Amino acid sequence: MEYVYAALILHSAGKKVTDEAVSAVIKAAGIEVDAVRAKALVAALDGVNIEEAIAKAAFAAPAAAAPAVAAAAPAAAAEKPKEEEKAKEKAEESGMEGLGALFG
Repeated sequence: MEYVYAALILHSAGKKVTDEAVSAVIKAAGIEVDAVRAKALVAALDGVNIEEAIAKAAFAAPAAAAPAVAAAAPAAAAEKPKEEEKAKEKAEESGMEGLGALFG
């Protein structure tokens, strides 16, 4: 992940994202550099519009949160029948008490 962060830092600074630059950022952070990973990242980013990718990721983040909110709604709905069941049980118990009084 630190390699991606290094690329984002370089991009944000207006620098060209190269394996040497990524390695320099990683080294400056005090992390041992894996040259193969740095080269692989730069190769993967070749031809990628980083600004567009960031914009898509920022747009997708709230959409990803929506299913979590939607998942919470059924949980609240599941609690409602439990409350109704309790009310029904209470009504049955009170009705039984009334019958008991009739037969003494």
